[in-house]
Amino acid sequence: MSKRLILASNNTKKLCELQALVTPLGVELVTQGSLDIPEAEEPHVTFVENALAKARHAARLGKGPALADDSGLCVAALGGAPGVRSARYAVDAGRISEDAGRDRIDPANNAWLLEQMQGRTDRRAHFTCLLVAVRHADDPEPLIAEGHWEGTLLEAAQGEHGFGYDPLLWIGSHQQTAAQLAPEVKNGISHRAIACRTLIELIRTRWGEQWTWHTAA
Repeated sequence: MSKRLILASNNTKKLCELQALVTPLGVELVTQGSLDIPEAEEPHVTFVENALAKARHAARLGKGPALADDSGLCVAALGGAPGVRSARYAVDAGRISEDAGRDRIDPANNAWLLEQMQGRTDRRAHFTCLLVAVRHADDPEPLIAEGHWEGTLLEAAQGEHGFGYDPLLWIGSHQQTAAQLAPEVKNGISHRAIACRTLIELIRTRWGEQWTWHTAA
């Protein structure tokens, strides 16, 4: 039997990042799609509310513990936008169809963001990651971990690694964009890495070993 945790996402790049980050727990993340679980609605205006809704949804339909990640880019000059709508920024603006696929939507999001930032001198931005883990759908004590990764928005994309807005966020401490960082470097300093370290500690101290894993024969 192998330890498995349902990931409330079908984003393969996010799966790869999170799988590497939770290695210390010795668990295998399984996407909800592989269990025929449809995506949850995300109607909320905060990362934590959306992450909690997604985690409970996956746990309920998957009948096991679940992990959800709600992440996005928050830009100071735009009042925190695109925020929780980061993955749909260009879709919401009518710039691209939601059926276009992630490989086309991500560049469209970046292009729309750059257009919104034209003429703005305040380029401060940060990634936020909100992780929520639940033992079951009605868990009264969800584990919540948050991570921020500060940077500055460039005027053109740079780098081939990562996904989403990574090519636009310049990380001053490393003099590279998030998309130029080697994956192993990014996984040590990113918003997701920061949140994941907190979550791992919470799982170890709050849940311990005496909880039921979603298991595969």
